[in-house]
Amino acid sequence: MTDQNPNKEQDLELEQQKHKAKMKARKTVMDKKIAASTQERGVLILMKGNGKGKSSSAFGTMVRSLGHGQKCAVIQFIKGRLETGEFKFFKDMAQNSEQLNWHVMGHGFTWETQNKQQDITAAQEAWAVAQKYLQDESYDFLIFDEMSYMFKYEYLDVKPVVEALKNRPKNQNVIITGRTMSHDLQEIADTISVIQDERHAFRLGVKAQKGIEY
Repeated sequence: MTDQNPNKEQDLELEQQKHKAKMKARKTVMDKKIAASTQERGVLILMKGNGKGKSSSAFGTMVRSLGHGQKCAVIQFIKGRLETGEFKFFKDMAQNSEQLNWHVMGHGFTWETQNKQQDITAAQEAWAVAQKYLQDESYDFLIFDEMSYMFKYEYLDVKPVVEALKNRPKNQNVIITGRTMSHDLQEIADTISVIQDERHAFRLGVKAQKGIEY
């Protein structure tokens, strides 16, 4: 006796044929899109939204860039702390390798500093450093972490920033993070990703912890 079911085998074969035809059609569409993507240049990526993970996504992308041997720089506009997990992880590379430069330029969140002029000065100093990288074609990848708040609080004028981004080296990639994003930046961005906030442990009373929030 055999427990094989001819009808079941036929159904499986038919299902496989349908799947193959569907994937073949999808491949044709994707191949056309890939063939149409002929530009070779750097991109401006904006990571925005109220959800958690904007900076984490930016640093994860930087790992890819570093993995390809590219030269990177990070400028943190608000996080005025050196004990964050990402800084601890990359510190040795930043100090001992020409492949990565890291600048912690801010003094912390505005409600912690409570010193507007100090925050404005820090923002301007950070932008002065950022400008130099935007003119240096030896850098392949830049992260301007939490820069978007500088425009929201009017610590920086967005117009010169837009011009510098538009005139940066052709193959240089830039990621800017922050909850809200200037309309002017969104107008010139190549990729905009929105991190949504559906739930956060902080609102459930869970303390910020190492390895998760910082």
